Order: sequence, then C-alpha cells, then structure tokens
Amino acid sequence: MKTATKALLAATAMAALAAPILAQPRGAGERLPPECRAEIRTLCGGQRGELRTCLREKAAELSEGCAASLRERIAERRGAGAAGGGMAQFASARVSSTVVYGDHLRQQVDVYTPDDAVGDAPLVVFIHGGGWQNGNRAMVQAKPQHFKDAGYVFASAGYRLLPDAPVEQQAADIGAALRALRAQAETGGFDPDRIVLMGHSAGAHLAALVASDPAYAGDAFGAIRGVVLLDGAGYDVAAAAARPSMALPTLYKDVFGTDPARHKALSPLTHVGGKDAAHWLALYVAERDEAKAQSEALVGALAKAGRDANAVAISGTDHGRMNRELGTEAGKAQTEAVDAFLKRVLG
Repeated sequence: MKTATKALLAATAMAALAAPILAQPRGAGERLPPECRAEIRTLCGGQRGELRTCLREKAAELSEGCAASLRERIAERRGAGAAGGGMAQFASARVSSTVVYGDHLRQQVDVYTPDDAVGDAPLVVFIHGGGWQNGNRAMVQAKPQHFKDAGYVFASAGYRLLPDAPVEQQAADIGAALRALRAQAETGGFDPDRIVLMGHSAGAHLAALVASDPAYAGDAFGAIRGVVLLDGAGYDVAAAAARPSMALPTLYKDVFGTDPARHKALSPLTHVGGKDAAHWLALYVAERDEAKAQSEALVGALAKAGRDANAVAISGTDHGRMNRELGTEAGKAQTEAVDAFLKRVLG
C-alpha cells in the first residue's frame, strides 16, 4: 500500500472505530467480510478497547483487499467519502442474479444486468484481488453501474481462497464460473461468446492465467474475446518471488511456494504463444516499478506472438485506487482506457 493510503486508513480507522465495526450484528450492511474480520483479529487480537490503537499502528500490514473493505465500511459509517470523493461515486448497482457453480460459499458469481438487455449484450467478468487469500465478489464499487450504463452485462466472480484452495484451484474456479455463466447466458441477457475478463492485482494474475492457459476454462476458453489487467505484478511468478524490492517480500513465496516447476506452470507469461485470448490491455500504476516491468513483459510477449496487446501507465493513482475508482470521475484515466478497449474489442 502506498504511503498516502496507509495514512488515510490509519487516520479514518482511529476516528471511525469508536463504534466498532467488528461488533456489527449479523446481516448488517456495514459488516466486514468474514475473512477480513479474521485478519484484523489475527493482527490486533479480540480486545475491542485496543483495536483503534492497533489499527493506527499496524494498518499498513493489512492486505489490500481487507484495507479496501475497511475503508469502505468506515466511509459508510461516517457518511463521508472514501479516498478521492463522496461515497456516491462508489455506489454499486443491485445484483440482478447470482450464479452458483460449486458447493463452497465462494463459488458464486453476482450478475448485474441492464434493464434493457435483450440477450446479446457483451459480458464483462471481474475477478477481485486480495493476494489470493482475501477479498470477495462484493468488492465492485462503481463498476457494475458504469458498465451497465455502457450496455454491458457485468459479473463479479467469487472463488475459493488460500488456505482453502491453492492458486491452481482458484484459476479452476474462474474457469468453472465462466462455464456456468455461459450455460445461463439466455436468462442472463448476454452473448455467451463475447466475454472480457477483467482482474485487479491477484485477480489480474488469475485473469491472465485463465486467458492464456486453456486448461482452466475448457470449452469456455474460446468465448474470451479480451482481457483487462489492473495493476498486476505476478505474470512471471519466479521473477516476482525473486524481487528484492517487493513491499511484501514473502507474499509470492508464501502463495506459490519455491518449486520452479510450479512457478512456471502458474505464470501467464509461460503460456503466451499458445491459444491466448486475442486482445489484451494491461494497466499499471506509473510509479509502481514491479507492475510496470511485469505488465510490459507480458504485453511484449503477447505482441511478439501476434496478439493485440498494450500496456498503459496510469499516473496520479495507486494500486488500490486503480481498481476502486474505475468507473468514476476520479478514475477518469483508467476508465477511459478500459472503455475504449471494450468498445474496440466488443463493439
């Protein structure tokens, strides 16, 4: 997390947690996701009186997914804006339907359908981030309404997380979600053969892996027309794990282990040159060197293999805001880049 984001989280957490968010009753709209509550308790213990002090001191140690959830809940409680503006800009559309594709509670996809959908709208499938171990499908902010207004059906895919499921199973979940979505395309109001995968952070890695290795999506692979990657930095897992400058130097080793063969198998860059999706857009925070290097390496390999691929630097944002502000005026740069890409690829 960037310094400004750390400071914002610490300051707002100290002020807003006077009425503890963790104590909200079951079913309350402000309740944090279970995995985020567990993460905070692991970090700070269960003493409510010590929670504010702990978060003020240790906020930077939270995962990006949990930090984003906490910021949103704090802003909701205060009736104020999250980073960059009022909560209205992050308001999301209502879920139109939920597709269940497995027995685990996370194996579900929320679908947001425009009121005037006639069955042939393209489908944008979003994969949340969270370091492969946090986050949830409800973390969509303004994206559903933005893409609905543009004429797309939007879906946010849940998937199992560590420690319940290794990365291989997470990618398999995304593939299964795509197959389940396509099976319900008629009732969902979208074209099953015009799909764009979009992912942020760890979700960008999963999107790139599923769109470059057909083993995960199976017969749904051919429906993936394009891929949008939001500030991913794990397209070459071995290089990411070896980076000495990582803000979280053990993240990739903890998630992917130390087996070079596994690193290779789970690196989207490894699979480039096969049956890759045809169109790719990799956005990265201009000041984030690791995201720049990985995005440009992936796009360079895709272009060399004959795919339509571009890497675009976005200035004036950070890793979390790149995702949260997509579809808002505050995120104009990334929103315009994504909109132009979708229009060109999906018509």
